Amino acid sequence: MRTWKFWRRLVVIFLLVIGGSAMTAFDRHQVHADWWSASREPTGIAPNPATVKEPIIQVYAARAYNWRGYFGVHTWIAVKAKDAPRFTIYEVFGWRAYRGGDAVVVSSRAPDSRWYGAEPTLLAEVRGDNVNEMIDRVDAAARSYPYKNSYTVWPGPNSNTFTAHVARAVPELKLDLPPTAIGKDYIPGGGIIAAAPSGTGYQFSLFGLFGVMAAAEEGLELNFLGLTFGIDFLSPAIKLPLAGRVGFENTAPQG
Repeated sequence: MRTWKFWRRLVVIFLLVIGGSAMTAFDRHQVHADWWSASREPTGIAPNPATVKEPIIQVYAARAYNWRGYFGVHTWIAVKAKDAPRFTIYEVFGWRAYRGGDAVVVSSRAPDSRWYGAEPTLLAEVRGDNVNEMIDRVDAAARSYPYKNSYTVWPGPNSNTFTAHVARAVPELKLDLPPTAIGKDYIPGGGIIAAAPSGTGYQFSLFGLFGVMAAAEEGLELNFLGLTFGIDFLSPAIKLPLAGRVGFENTAPQG
């Protein structure tokens, strides 16, 4: 009887957490009826390449388009080599894979543009003379991504699987992907153990559905059916599915 009461209470707590997270996500995210009319305007977060000459790498996240934004975010990586006149953007588009094309897109769009109306958040940034070599590793990792021709919204591989894959090749980014980055725990190549995307710890994951991560940057995370629950100790916060972080904001690591 006591065992049944324990599990019943656990289920109730779980449902309350999910319900609260859902309400928070719905409050934060606005659905745009038409993708072609949703804003893609820059937000002023990224530096101007015309005046900032040093090499830079930035990682962004924004709520996904339409109903998917209630559940998760789309992430991308922006790089600018020394004296380069513009940023180069690396990201994955699911619709390209659905049509039989290469899902990895390399473009020169504004790095800090809205993602179909959703405002982006800067997750990580590094600058300095040593960043050019890191940019080469970003490019190599992006072009070696093993799922160029496949895309699955849940549990992956998707755009967040791609960003985590690149981040593992450039641990200097110390990238802490948000709990809403569904697919970040899908380990490429069918592996079950890998370095955390930040490079500051390790994770165990079964096809992005069940797993655990322990890392200095990410803290402690539990992945259940692709949903992330966790605790960030560096920037104290609770990590929840749908809602994201509850607590202090995660300041983008800078180098």
